[in-house]
Order: sequence, then C-alpha cells, then structure tokens
Amino acid sequence: MRILIYGLNYAPELTGVGKYTGEMASWLASQGHEVRVVTAPPYYPAWRISAEYRWLFYRVERAERPGEPKVYRCPLWVPASPSGVTRLIHLCSFAFSSIPVMALQTLWKPELVFAVEPTFFVAPVALMSAAVTGAESWLHVQDFEVDAAFSLGMLPRGGALHKIAKRLESFFTSGFSRTSTISDKMVEGMATRGVGQDKAILFPNWGDVETVRPAQPGAANHFRKALSLEGKIVLLYSGNMGAKQGLEVLAPLAESFAHDSRVHFVFCGDGAFRPHLEKLVSRRKNVTMLPLQSTDRLNDLLNAADIHLLPQSKGAADLVMPSKLNGILSSGRPVIATADEGTQLARVVEGRGLLVPPSDATALYAAARRLIDSPELRMMLGLAAREYAVKNLSKEHVLRRVEKDMITLVYPSEKSEDIQLAQSYRG
Repeated sequence: MRILIYGLNYAPELTGVGKYTGEMASWLASQGHEVRVVTAPPYYPAWRISAEYRWLFYRVERAERPGEPKVYRCPLWVPASPSGVTRLIHLCSFAFSSIPVMALQTLWKPELVFAVEPTFFVAPVALMSAAVTGAESWLHVQDFEVDAAFSLGMLPRGGALHKIAKRLESFFTSGFSRTSTISDKMVEGMATRGVGQDKAILFPNWGDVETVRPAQPGAANHFRKALSLEGKIVLLYSGNMGAKQGLEVLAPLAESFAHDSRVHFVFCGDGAFRPHLEKLVSRRKNVTMLPLQSTDRLNDLLNAADIHLLPQSKGAADLVMPSKLNGILSSGRPVIATADEGTQLARVVEGRGLLVPPSDATALYAAARRLIDSPELRMMLGLAAREYAVKNLSKEHVLRRVEKDMITLVYPSEKSEDIQLAQSYRG
C-alpha cells in the first residue's frame, strides 16, 4: 500500500505527536508498505528548530535502505514566544509551505492520505490530495486543536472567530473517509463534528512496554546516583512544558514539602512554560530541573521516580490525552493526575494512581502526602499501572490493528483478504 503521511510533527522529536507519527511511519514501512511523509523540521517541545535543520528550505530525506519512509521537510516559522496569534501564523506557515510538496505527491498516486492533527490546517490540503488521486483519506486527531485553543484562552471564546472555526472544523473533519483519535471520550467527541459512528475509530497512543519496564528492586539508577537522590522519595514530572500542562501547580507543591527531607522533586522537559517554572523554583533546594532526555535514557528516568506527576489544565482532559501517561504506566509507578472525574484521563488513572481536581493545591498536596507516606499503596497502584500498560498499550498490538483498518479501508474487497492473509504469514 502507498501511504502518504502529512503532519507538522515527526521524528526525531522525542515527545508528543512527532514521536508517535515517526514510530508509526517507520513501523508501516517495515511491514512492506511504501511510506512517504510530508512534515516540518523538528522544533518541539523547545519551540526552536534543531540546529542541523535551521538552514532548511526544502529537504528530502531518502530512505537509506528498504523498509524506511521517505521524508519531505518543508519550511516552518517558529515564534520565540508562542501566543494565540503567533501560533496561528506558525501553523499557517507549514500549511502553505507544504502545498507544493503535497501537489508533487499526487504524481506518486498514494492509496491512502493520512493527515495528523495538530495541525488542523493540513486537513483541506489532505482532502484535495486524496480527491485528485482517488485515494482514501484518514484524519488522526491527537488533540482537538480548535477546542483547545479557545478553551485554554489562546484565542477569544464566543465570538465570530469561534463560530467560524467550529464550522470549518466540522466541515473538513466530516469529509474524511475515516477519522481516528486516541481515547474513547475523544471518539465520542467526533459526533459533534459531524462524523458518523461508522467513520470514527479508536487509535490510541502506545507505550513501548518492552523498553520501559519496572526496574528490579535494588537496581542502580543513573539519575538517582548522579543527582544524589538515593534514599529519597522522588516525585517526577517529565514531558512537554507548555500551556496545556497546568504546570503552575508544581512550584507550590514543592514548596509545601520544603521541610520534609525525605522528598525531592525532579522536573524534566522543555517548552514555552519552562523559563517561568525555572523562576518559580529557583530558590527551592528540593527541586532539580533537567532538560528533555533522549529515548535511550527514558526507562532509567521514569524508574528514578517513586511517584509521577501529571498535571493538566482544567478542561483539557478530554481535548488531549497526555502521551506521557503511557510511559508512566509502563514504568510500573503510581501517578497523581489532575483531571475532572468522568474524563478519559480520569478513567485510565483510576485504580492506577490518584486523581485530584485541576488547580486544587490542597487536594494535590493531600494526594502526594498519602503516597509519600504509604509505600504499600505505591506498590499496589504501580503493579496495576504496569498490568494495564501490558494489556492495552503494546505498540505491536495497536499498530497491527490500525494497519488492518487501513487495509480494509483501501481494499474493501477480496484484495483486502489476500493482503491480510499475507500479513498473517509475515507477522
């Protein structure tokens, strides 16, 4: 199958959408599909284009060997201080710069055009490319970008701009042959965007349960040793430091444990909010700030924690599903998440961690204190987290099922059965 993947974020970005799109593209190519990717240079979560890509105008990264995607990089403007308006310009810069490359791909005649949101600005071009070539079209939603922009205050709610944006979102989303998203609640949200139940499916992010796994009791940990944290109870936040994360709760939480010598906080990552967070904790002796870590150090980092922290801004828990949760669960450590009851995030965390309302500092402190004082509870919740990850988040399981859906969409007749039979012999 010839698959054209179209999205803003891609490998070698280490977190978020780029990580999953990159792994999906590589996996599909390794299964014998012809895969091309139209994307931007890596810039996330630092909001700075990586040094080796800064000179980039357009660039083609050809597959070095069979079984690898061919990647087309398009120019991108990245604001130094992202805001509502500058984010829009940033997204539009990729949408416009990628048009000629997407037009060129129509000569290749893809059989499936697979668009990834964010950014939703790729949707019109993806639909046109599919229409011109007769390909099937698929929109995969990692974030409900339009709702998030208005709900989190990046753009003003309730005015003409909000109404126009929602109408355009519904119009383009409903035009795809298939839509998918990463949680059951978000699948339900597709109905409000004009997508029928027969066209919307669940395509969750996965965890690498083989690479990220609980460390053996007593095993040495590089981070604990390097930071002199052996014997401490470590509370870790690791991931993007942006507007949707609700990270403003972290500094007061660390301050509330300032006089508990058993406890230390580690905040690891990059993003627009990081400079502000650094200022908030600059005088805290019980906080260590770390840069974003490479994939080969992720397991050691996640195992350095006794307790993981997963704050989210109020209203974000059903608009986005934090991908970092998969690594947390795979590590077999409990998590404290801030989310309203009934949200998808709350459903997953329940029984595998503790849930507190967003922006409730008192409840967050109480949850942290409860886990700090109860190693038995930490162990019980961590075991449940690992069990959930193994049963539900296996990369091979998730991608094999989605590949089957792709084949059924593109080849709905006997050819689909022949291909799936070949897949069964292969896998």
